[in-house]
Amino acid sequence: MSATRTDSVDYPAPGLGTRVRDWASSIWSDKARLRRILMYWGVGLIAALVAFFWLTGGRYVSTDDAYVHAAKLMVSTDVSGLVQEVDVREGQVVKKGDILFKLDPHPFEIAVDNARAAVYQALQDAESTRSSYHTALGQIAAQAAQVNLAALTNSRMAALARQNAISQSQYDQARLSLAAAQATLNSLKAAAATTLAKLNGDPNFPAEKTPGYLKAKAALDEAERQLAHTIVRAPFAGVVGEVDSLQPGTLVISAMSAFSTTSAVGLVSNSDIWVSANMKETDLTYVRGGNPVEITVDTYPSCKWTGVVDAVAAASDSAFSPLPSENASGNWVKVVQRIPTRVKITGGNCPKATLRVGMSTAISIDTGKRRWHRLLNGD
Repeated sequence: MSATRTDSVDYPAPGLGTRVRDWASSIWSDKARLRRILMYWGVGLIAALVAFFWLTGGRYVSTDDAYVHAAKLMVSTDVSGLVQEVDVREGQVVKKGDILFKLDPHPFEIAVDNARAAVYQALQDAESTRSSYHTALGQIAAQAAQVNLAALTNSRMAALARQNAISQSQYDQARLSLAAAQATLNSLKAAAATTLAKLNGDPNFPAEKTPGYLKAKAALDEAERQLAHTIVRAPFAGVVGEVDSLQPGTLVISAMSAFSTTSAVGLVSNSDIWVSANMKETDLTYVRGGNPVEITVDTYPSCKWTGVVDAVAAASDSAFSPLPSENASGNWVKVVQRIPTRVKITGGNCPKATLRVGMSTAISIDTGKRRWHRLLNGD
């Protein structure tokens, strides 16, 4: 019996790519297994991604309830008069101190002349009072001599009366003459004291310090101030507006007289500009002064501005409302409050873009705190 001989052949092991394909093919062929893998691993992957983005997020807070603001003023004057000329036009850029409009100065010049005349009159009155005092001193000296003469006469009459050399009526006449002279002297001294009091007790008191002069000088200063205010100048640099309502011949009533500005020129600053945003109270947890801010303006979508948080208001908008938001009846709906936040603009990439008051903006504040950082620090 002959033995049959079989030769063994060694086949190479399958490669990694082949094994992966075989594994994927087996999984794909087993749909139930595939669903389990997608259910557990897919959901886990999505949850991990969501957790990652949530923990690394929360650094920025933003709002589109924000608008451009600037220093603005309706420029008028505190004196009343007729407009003589208007020196600006709508939209004109002016510098601080530039003339906006002028009132007719003639009535105010008359007032200045009258006040100046009153000052001169006060000086004359002061000098006249000084002269009156010196005159009173002379009268007092003369009257004192009369008193001395009357006293001497009275003494002589008294001696003669004791010797019965004169009648009693003659002695009485001498005694009454002395009393009258003394009374006149006292009256002159009182008048001199009154005159001296007008000179503050000093005969050489300067006329420029007397009450009459000071009152007249104050009236002159006020008249000159009102004359100067007939020329209305820009209190700060900016852009002029609302000019059409003010024309030559318009009667301007001062705010001090009418308690409201009747005619004025609008002026909007072109340098003191900021963004006022109404932030949700829930977004202000980590917002602090100095936080960097990115600003976009609806008018210029391709431009970006930078800024910093300048201030966060101490009260919400509703706190200043004339109608209180609190409801004591127990039926109420909690509404997230808005807190005004001021953002100072520090720069931008569009130097030719003009920011105008009231433009809609969107801001994004960098608080510098991600959620994972808050969790680690227990914030």
